[in-house]
Amino acid sequence: MSTSPSTPVTGGVPRPLVVRTVPCDLPAGAVPDADDLLDLLGPDAPLAWVRRGDGLVAWGEAARIEVHGPDRFADAERAWRQLLEHAIVRDEVRLPGTGPIAFGSFAFDDDSPAGGVVVVPRVVVGRRDGRAWLTTLSAPGELGPLPRLRDVAPRHVPPAAPGEVAYTDGAVDAESWLDVVARGVAAIRSGEVEKVVLARDVHARTQHPLDVRWALHRLADRYRSCWTFSVDGMIGATPELLVRSERGLVTSRVLAGTIRRTGDDDADMGRAAILAHSSKDLEEHEYAVTSVARALAPFCSSSNVPDLPFVLPLPNVLHLASDVTGVLTAPQGDDAHPSSLALAAALHPTAAVCGTPTQAARALITRIEGMDRGRYAGPVGWFGADGDGEWGIALRCAEVDRDDPRRLRLFAGCGVVAASDPAAELAESRAKLDPMRHALS
Repeated sequence: MSTSPSTPVTGGVPRPLVVRTVPCDLPAGAVPDADDLLDLLGPDAPLAWVRRGDGLVAWGEAARIEVHGPDRFADAERAWRQLLEHAIVRDEVRLPGTGPIAFGSFAFDDDSPAGGVVVVPRVVVGRRDGRAWLTTLSAPGELGPLPRLRDVAPRHVPPAAPGEVAYTDGAVDAESWLDVVARGVAAIRSGEVEKVVLARDVHARTQHPLDVRWALHRLADRYRSCWTFSVDGMIGATPELLVRSERGLVTSRVLAGTIRRTGDDDADMGRAAILAHSSKDLEEHEYAVTSVARALAPFCSSSNVPDLPFVLPLPNVLHLASDVTGVLTAPQGDDAHPSSLALAAALHPTAAVCGTPTQAARALITRIEGMDRGRYAGPVGWFGADGDGEWGIALRCAEVDRDDPRRLRLFAGCGVVAASDPAAELAESRAKLDPMRHALS
């Protein structure tokens, strides 16, 4: 575990972070749309978690925590708690997302060099149900008057288009990936696993350096029911909520089972009916829901697991979806509810992004997939001082190259079961690349 020099330090001991949250009026003329939050961001390392106009945007870096290995989640939370021990907090709003906030993004695999990162921003602007707020995080010597948005917002420069985009094969080309899926199906039919999720990457090169805000605007506008995110170079619009923890209640949205949309509403209604009755997709979905329900059970006094999924329509695909909910077990004595990050760690990886049984599926992925996923399919989101927060699964996303903002890796994965057809899975993966292709266009 490492903590970057941006962390306020005196003699090796963190200096107190001073955190102030005040009500905030968003800029005049703003409409209830995600864009007015995203419009506040500057081009440098923007942080975002927005959906249907609500959420959080942030900039600056008060602290940075980098972690690696199988204990990365616990190490990140421990470092976050150490920072909070020294924090001086004044919160005049007291809503989920106010007070000290950190954004995080973690690798899918324990052994990935991508590890994980937690970024504590200097400025956060949030909105929820018509109420907006401003949070600043600073060192004691930087204190001034109560913060005002116009004083801390970066100078607004509209994002420029990235220009022409060229796409090339990633670690495994499309034709070879058919063989990867075939090997996955063979492993299932031999009894090695019941389900495995196999992913592939595509490389993109833009004509001009990518201004992340360009992609975020396009994602938030087109995929409003998804969580549009930006954390340390990972950007995307995920439809899958790994876990939300809020005042003792937990929610997880499970997606598994997909069919591409045609663009014709009547035809898509027919395809939705096909999806809802597809034995292959229902089997895939059941594995995913069961894995989430089992992972949450030790933490909950009660839970609700839907008997049947609903069809979630997105602009490019239709998904089978289920919302699993639960009530966290009441704390005993000095015990507290597990944090949202601890819950995310317990849930990761779900069958929706890994397979069943988990360990066997992970081993199979390592053996046949042919790439390091990095932080694709890992938890991404935010949490606060009370541990509550929201963590999605990094899907429908891309990783921006740290050294060259013209280069990106786009990702897509598909759940494979015994009845899977490699050609159909390849077509599904192409459909799942559409959101990021749209974001760059």
